[in-house]
Amino acid sequence: MELDTEIEAAWPSPPDWEDLANRAAAALSGVTPELANPRLSASLLFADDAEVHALNREWRGKDRPTNVLSFPMLERADLLALTPDGPPELLGDIALALETCAREAADKGISLEHHAAHLIVHGLLHLAGHDHEISPADARAMELIEIKALALLGIADPYGDHDA
Repeated sequence: MELDTEIEAAWPSPPDWEDLANRAAAALSGVTPELANPRLSASLLFADDAEVHALNREWRGKDRPTNVLSFPMLERADLLALTPDGPPELLGDIALALETCAREAADKGISLEHHAAHLIVHGLLHLAGHDHEISPADARAMELIEIKALALLGIADPYGDHDA
């Protein structure tokens, strides 16, 4: 999968956010075969709370910022049926909100880099049709995929209560 990354807010450096995003996508592709399709691309926006707040209000009707927004472009069945040959396919768009992500990372006692990697993986799974809000079983399945992908990056289980 190819990621088109744009950094519009004052995300601190280091790390190299684009590199982190590519490593997170590669790790996820290693545990989620449908995302390893070379035809796939996604866009990732490193934004601030104000921009994510505006997107959340406009597209989801929720008048507040959130940590990550995902806007899928493919239905899950279409993603699963996608062959490796053919024209590029846009999986969707993701936006991360700096201030919310930084606050959550501080509250959890983890680095912003590790939290952002988790949210990138989480957002990509939403683009791939996974949804933790359907049922506890769907939530657990999604969490286990996240844990496996993050482990490939050397990042501890963000939930702290699963055996991957």
